[in-house]
Amino acid sequence: MATPEDRLAELGIALPAPMAAVANYVPFVITGNQLFVSGQVSVMDGALMKGRLGEDLELSAGQHAARACGINLIAQCKAALGELSRVKRVVKLGGFVNCAPDFTDIPQVINGCSDLMVEVFGETGRHARSAVSCPVLPLGVAVEIDGVFEIGA
Repeated sequence: MATPEDRLAELGIALPAPMAAVANYVPFVITGNQLFVSGQVSVMDGALMKGRLGEDLELSAGQHAARACGINLIAQCKAALGELSRVKRVVKLGGFVNCAPDFTDIPQVINGCSDLMVEVFGETGRHARSAVSCPVLPLGVAVEIDGVFEIGA
């Protein structure tokens, strides 16, 4: 059976260095058998993916930004756990989309991250989720997503 690292390689995804916190918080917390990963913003190759959906960004750009958040979530998991095979379940994602008031495709934007979780973790990547709109996000990014993961030894 392929490991999550194997699946990342098959997808052509190299995990970036995990982002440092930009304020007074830590990137992740492990308590009991759960890993809580702080919100990861849309950054790809060191560049912030900025903009507002429904104004200067289209749905496909938002999905790409959400996928970048997912890659950053997985990078934090790898930093926290050492091996991604320790992730037993993606429990919940919380997605935030910087968008115009009349933009309603928020769930489809966050699918960029949700789809990645299933691609990397298989059926255990299916998760509960929230997807909400915001008038602005930190650093002007398009998307921010946090996650809760069940972990094993």
